[in-house]
Amino acid sequence: MSLIPWLRWTEAPPRLSSRSPAEMVLETLMMELAGQMREAERQQRERSNAVRKICTGVDYSWLARTSQPTYDLSPGERLQLEDICAKIHPSYCGPAILRFRQLMAEQEPEVWEVSRLFRSVLQEVLEKMKQEEEAHKLTRQWSLRPRGSLALATFKTRARIFPFASDIRTISEDVERDTQPRTRTWSMPEFQALKED
Repeated sequence: MSLIPWLRWTEAPPRLSSRSPAEMVLETLMMELAGQMREAERQQRERSNAVRKICTGVDYSWLARTSQPTYDLSPGERLQLEDICAKIHPSYCGPAILRFRQLMAEQEPEVWEVSRLFRSVLQEVLEKMKQEEEAHKLTRQWSLRPRGSLALATFKTRARIFPFASDIRTISEDVERDTQPRTRTWSMPEFQALKED
């Protein structure tokens, strides 16, 4: 007797996420903000410990650990950031996180500056989304626009083009006859109006 059916029975069935993509983007971006704030706090503590060690000449960090006060967002600021995050399309979530990490690495901001930097990245992403949406709307308008114009359609019905008409005079004929050439350009085909019966 095989044990394979029993092993499959103990596995959890695959579940589809009940959260919407907007909720997942919101949660991902806010988790990134929280993680970057913790990292900025850690870097700030390391800098202050290094300065204290240089000033005193002694490192007492191993002796006693005092609980460091952590910086937290105000509820109003958190709600504003969540509102902006909810407007971000899921396809822009990854580039937003990459841009935020890039700016964090370049600027090494203080803890209280992280939320301002995060807000500026979100605003950049929203602006980029708006620009791409407008460009997409313009291309859609151009693709749905009728190809021919009304003036060209009426021109087609009134005139015919004869590229190889037999009565086209050549330059040599004009020179031989010593007459003035017509004002028509020689490289252009001749246009004739339709004869009405």
